[in-house]
Amino acid sequence: MTGSTGAHSASPSTDPSRASTGQLIGELPDLVTRLVRDEVRLAQAEIKGKAKKLGVGAGLFGGAGLVALLGLNALITAAILGLANVLPGYLAAIIIAVVLFAVAGVLALLGKKDVQDAKPPLPTDTLDSVKADVAAVKGSATR
Repeated sequence: MTGSTGAHSASPSTDPSRASTGQLIGELPDLVTRLVRDEVRLAQAEIKGKAKKLGVGAGLFGGAGLVALLGLNALITAAILGLANVLPGYLAAIIIAVVLFAVAGVLALLGKKDVQDAKPPLPTDTLDSVKADVAAVKGSATR
């Protein structure tokens, strides 16, 4: 006796409040399997989102470093122009350097925010959901 004819055909339409204990126990493996699959999918989606945010933040930090390097190059150019010719050209180079450093600061702040938003790289929402599911199952089992 396998019991495959009645258990699977009645399980989708069975009202849990009217089902017998045997029916509920029979449906339990399918429900647990579905719950685990859904939680794994949720964890994957959450980790993917956090990894993407971490990647964007790291890219913004890289951009900030590049712009800061360009600012340093402009300051070096300003120093060379100032010492070699003592012309107003160095003032233009200093202004460009200040603008580049301001852009680098904005990029660094944006990158820092994205990296902080991605921490911790664990699926915390999914872990909370799993804990709630376990508590609900334990609560139902004690009744």
